[in-house]
Amino acid sequence: MKIGNVTIGGFAALAPMAGVADRAFRQVCKEHGAAYVVGEMASAKGLTMNDAKTAELLTVTECERPMAVQLFGDEPLTMAKAAQLALRYNPDIIDLNMGCPAPKIAGNGGGAALMKNPALAGEIIKAVCEAVNIPVTVKLRKGWDDSLINAVEVAKIAQQNGAAALTVHGRTRAQMYAPPVDAEIIRAVKEAVCIPVIANGDIEDGASAKLMLEQTGADFIMVGRGALGAPWVFEQINAYLTDGTLLPPPPIETRMEVMVKQFELMVRYKGEYTAMREARKHAAWYMKGLHGAARLRQLSSSLCVLDDAKRLAEQVILTQREAALWAAETPAQNMQDFSL
Repeated sequence: MKIGNVTIGGFAALAPMAGVADRAFRQVCKEHGAAYVVGEMASAKGLTMNDAKTAELLTVTECERPMAVQLFGDEPLTMAKAAQLALRYNPDIIDLNMGCPAPKIAGNGGGAALMKNPALAGEIIKAVCEAVNIPVTVKLRKGWDDSLINAVEVAKIAQQNGAAALTVHGRTRAQMYAPPVDAEIIRAVKEAVCIPVIANGDIEDGASAKLMLEQTGADFIMVGRGALGAPWVFEQINAYLTDGTLLPPPPIETRMEVMVKQFELMVRYKGEYTAMREARKHAAWYMKGLHGAARLRQLSSSLCVLDDAKRLAEQVILTQREAALWAAETPAQNMQDFSL
């Protein structure tokens, strides 16, 4: 896929999940096959007011490229100025958030609220495209609610005003993240524009990735929640879409090694106090599907220092080995008991 002058290989991108897709997680996903990453959304207003936290969200490291930074806001001039300021961080692409359903964003006129005002959305896109010399993309939703499904309209406006590509999440704002994902609306957008379209929503493995591409005709896919606690999902998607190979999840030792590496990066970038409190939710995601997951998630909620995470990883490995041994021995024991 090519977005403006930026060539992106592979099949799947990491979604710009607020509070999740930080530098550490992006880098780990990149190492495990993500072809393209988008940073956490940053407030255009905050950036123009020199907010330190907003600036941190825009940091780009070389190993993440190609990478986009994402801005949200509802004022064309402010968005344009913020985009110019974002160029200091040397992103490959600037993405505009017109799909975030969070009340604190959409409730203040940004994110998915712009689906209710296509004219303003167009003004914002035009202002940003005219302000910067790198590709500008737009992430949008199916619509605001069932009475306002207008992704095709907004997509056409985005293209007319200079957008180089679109990401479409196949849900309305009212749905938030509830099923189902509407692949047909993504296909309708793809058929209505000539710029690349990235499909987003409920992609969690190679099979769901292939199905989304087949149903939508999209040029690329974007993975969000499917990567939580499983950054290797990108390797699985790449293998399946390349030759149909079904890669199993990595062994528990590798899974815990990846988790600890992510937390080490978080500590490096944010300091131990902040990083380990944010790591708690990530640790809980890494426990998904494991034997005794509920108890392990409970232990994840008390992480305070990096050594806590390392001890948790060791305990998880031990727990899973014991569970595997028990599972292997139990059938034989049952047969012995039955014979007695």
